[in-house]
Amino acid sequence: MRYKALIIDDEPYAREELRFQLEKTKIFDIVGEAGNAVEGVKLVNKNHPDIIFLDINMPVINGFDMLSMIEKSIMPYVVFVTAYDQYALKAFEEKALDYLLKPVEQERLEKTLEKILLSLEKGEVPIYERQPLTKIPCALINTIKLIDMADIEYVYSDMTGVHAVTSDREYLTDLTLKLIECRSGLFRCHRQYLINLAKIDRIVLNENSSADAYTLSGRIVPVSRRYLKLLKDTLGL
Repeated sequence: MRYKALIIDDEPYAREELRFQLEKTKIFDIVGEAGNAVEGVKLVNKNHPDIIFLDINMPVINGFDMLSMIEKSIMPYVVFVTAYDQYALKAFEEKALDYLLKPVEQERLEKTLEKILLSLEKGEVPIYERQPLTKIPCALINTIKLIDMADIEYVYSDMTGVHAVTSDREYLTDLTLKLIECRSGLFRCHRQYLINLAKIDRIVLNENSSADAYTLSGRIVPVSRRYLKLLKDTLGL
C-alpha cells in the first residue's frame, strides 16, 4: 500500500532532496510541495495527505503555527524537518510523530518511516497540541498578509471562498470557516458567518425572529433565528 505525502519547506533544494529520498522507498506518493505555510494549508485541504514533512523554521508562519491552521478531521501525521537541534524537543512536546535534522540522513529517515508505517497500518489518528489562532493568513499578490484576530469584524463564506473582513478591507483566506470557528474566539451567528463580539455596535431585531448585527464600522452581519438567542445570552441581553 502507498501513502500520500506532502513536503512543505521554504528551501527548494531541501524539498528536492527529500522528495528523492522518499521516492526511493516506493512507499509514498508525493502529491504536492509547498514553499510556505499558506500554500501548505491549501494543499492539505485539497489532497488530504496521510503525512506531511514540515519544515519548522519558515518565514512569516512557522511549522508549529501551521498546525493550528489544519482541520482536526483531516490532520495528517507530521514529521518536522529542521536544521536546528533546539527545535527537536519542542517537536516532541507538540506530539509530533518524529523529526528529522537537515541534512536528512537516509538511515535516520528509514527509522522514521518504520514508525510512520506502523502508525498508518494501525489506523491511528494523530493528535497534536495546538495553540489558538491569533492571526488569519490571507494571500495577496506575491504577499502573505497576516490579519490579527482582534482586527477582524467578521468572517463569512460564499461560493468564492472564505473572507476575513476588517473595518476597511476584505481578504480571502484558505482557512475553512469551521476551522476558524474552532480555533478562534469568533462567534457563529449564521450558517455562513462568524462575528467578533467585541466589534458589535448594535443588534437590530427583525420581524421573522432573525436580526442584523451592526459592526463598529457600520457593516451589517446577518444573525439567523437559530443563533439569535445564544448570541443574546452570550452578550447578556
